Amino acid sequence: MQTTLAYDVAFTGTGLHTGAAATAVLRPAPAGTGILFRRMDLPGAPVELPALWDSVIVSPLNTRLENPDGVTVSTIEHIMAALAGCGVGNAYVDLDGPEVPIMDGSAAAFVRGIVDVGLTHLHATQQAIEILSLVHVTLGDARASLRPATSLQIEFEIDFPDAAIGRQSKTLNMANGAFVRELCDSRTFCRAADVDAMRAQGKALGGTVENAVVVDGARVLTPGGLRHADEAVRHKMLDALGDLYTAGAPILGRYSGVRAGHAVTNALLRTLFATPTAWRWVNCDAGIAARLPGVGVTRADLACVA
Repeated sequence: MQTTLAYDVAFTGTGLHTGAAATAVLRPAPAGTGILFRRMDLPGAPVELPALWDSVIVSPLNTRLENPDGVTVSTIEHIMAALAGCGVGNAYVDLDGPEVPIMDGSAAAFVRGIVDVGLTHLHATQQAIEILSLVHVTLGDARASLRPATSLQIEFEIDFPDAAIGRQSKTLNMANGAFVRELCDSRTFCRAADVDAMRAQGKALGGTVENAVVVDGARVLTPGGLRHADEAVRHKMLDALGDLYTAGAPILGRYSGVRAGHAVTNALLRTLFATPTAWRWVNCDAGIAARLPGVGVTRADLACVA
């Protein structure tokens, strides 16, 4: 059965790139809505932007939606990961501006809020996207692929010159609350050498060592250091889960990313949906539903979250 939130839950913080105060309110939505962002600050509000792959504008630093009128919503990937990882199929995401608050740079706050209010089951069949054959994309030195699997599995590899990150790899089956326990508290990260360049481009204006892991060579400049020795690759997996959820439904398949970012994952979804023989819709019976991300998440899983 499809799901939505049992109650509203609000999150207030700062936009990572705008630096402006930002509030997001998750609200219950009817079956068939999917994840629908709504700008509440504009004339004619709500201005709606469905969280779908074909509304994503390519950006190297975040995932941004844009509607036909040029209205945008930025940095949706962490809240999308939380919704996917907690099994929320339908929700309104009401915003008072153009960007989702960054919170602590992870999805942990969003997960806590969702788990606190709980979910409601709706009288409609849940569908999933089953991967039938390999699809892959390469952009420069980054690549990503989807191949058949009985549940959503994510494997990722990164390689950075800074010794504080270096080469990292990890693979997870996303069923049975794995996202909440293993990934949701891993924070976005950047190299100290890149901060000035990003700000010169009008990016990361709200970024601080309190909402991102900043590294400089072998040093971690963020107070308290890392939450996980491999926090960087875990965060890339978090981003991938959020970006994959713009497919419009849970995916049954194995995602592999090597140095992949938001643009690569979106290119992969565009390739997938341009290849009709590579996927199909499936109705989720009890067996399939038990393998979806977010099914089985409990408050006990939050004990693992930083």
